Amino acid sequence: MTDPARETLTRDAVLAASRDLIERDGLDNLSLRRVGAELGVTAPALYAYVTDKRDLLRGVAEAEFAGLLERFAAVDDPDPRQRLRQLSRAYVDYAAENPELFKTMFIFPPEIDFGGATGEELPIATQAFTFAVDSIRDAVAAGEIRDDLDPLLITFTSWVSTHGLAMVLNLGFVLDAPTRDLLIDLVLDTVLKGLEPDAG
Repeated sequence: MTDPARETLTRDAVLAASRDLIERDGLDNLSLRRVGAELGVTAPALYAYVTDKRDLLRGVAEAEFAGLLERFAAVDDPDPRQRLRQLSRAYVDYAAENPELFKTMFIFPPEIDFGGATGEELPIATQAFTFAVDSIRDAVAAGEIRDDLDPLLITFTSWVSTHGLAMVLNLGFVLDAPTRDLLIDLVLDTVLKGLEPDAG
């Protein structure tokens, strides 16, 4: 007799169940056994759709980066500094709304060519990073940022600060919306101030 649960099993269903478990119970509590139980099948049944737990996490991360990219794509301010502010705010907002899924995303970093790759990079994570690179290049072209540094290094610097802020805010600090927005702007503006042409 055919198992109805197996009949409806797909990779998308496995990833959706995994996402729900991460969101509800935390990344550290995810296991193939728990995903199988959520779907009404045994853990070995999942191997027809994911090669292992890391493949499962990679699939979840890809979907989350796609969601972040949608938010980035909605940012279209012609001023590169304002665009960077809005991208930073979108990034921090996403982290705050999806803290456990945000942690899952950065198991797989963007590929930034500083002389070697880790082998774990996600192309879609690199796409997200490229949004900021393009804005940095526009800011350099506009004379707002010094032109003697690699734009990738400048972008990496601004990302480190924004990512750090996102992680700190996810520790549970309670800030009202205006204070939070001001903090995001202050962090980014402090970094960019140090990269202005006359600061070199």
